[in-house]
Amino acid sequence: MASLFLIPVTLGETSIEQVLPSYNHDVIVNIKHFIVEDIRSARRFLKKVEKSIDIDELTFYELNRHTDRKFIGEYLKPMADEKDVGIISEAGCPAIADPGADVVAIAQKKGYKVVPLVGPSSIIMSVMGSGFNGQSFAFNGYLPVDIPQRIKALKKLENKVYNEDQTQLFIETPYRNQKMFETIVNNLRPQTKLCVAAGITCPEEYIKTKTCEQWKKDKLPDMGKIPAIFLIYK
Repeated sequence: MASLFLIPVTLGETSIEQVLPSYNHDVIVNIKHFIVEDIRSARRFLKKVEKSIDIDELTFYELNRHTDRKFIGEYLKPMADEKDVGIISEAGCPAIADPGADVVAIAQKKGYKVVPLVGPSSIIMSVMGSGFNGQSFAFNGYLPVDIPQRIKALKKLENKVYNEDQTQLFIETPYRNQKMFETIVNNLRPQTKLCVAAGITCPEEYIKTKTCEQWKKDKLPDMGKIPAIFLIYK
């Protein structure tokens, strides 16, 4: 039976050997059909996995926010001919904060075999490194850009932390990390804990947990355009 393989990608310029098992390599080199967010970056990743891969022999189906969802079911047609298909995200794990979930839902509905491969997930790794509740946590994606709405959303998440004992995670576009940080520490309770997890698995990795009050005194180091996850807990 053909399988739909969910293929994790390295975060940043981290080496393949550091975060992906050799089993992934053996699976990837035998797949000829890939569903990807961006063809150019997917090609680079595949060459990083195995230099001898002939990219011209592969078929790529692009799936991103511009893709018409009416047609994505066609990307799985090779599986009807017993050919494996792989999903490659831009970074980290497919179908996590990623349009790949739409394809997986179709595969499940059709009864195809779905195989998630082992690889780095910044969401899980940030929870691991935060010291926060790892038995109950929620990833909330992006918060509103409008400041009043953002503050309202942050306070709602903070209430969940205290009322439900649940760790809350969210992200921001990297160039707005500093602004997000300032909004958090200036509007949440002084005792609320904030973990900033940036550049996970990369040389610039930074994972620190402090109360909002402590963060106000110590400030956040310049993260530039490094992807980060923000976590709050009590």
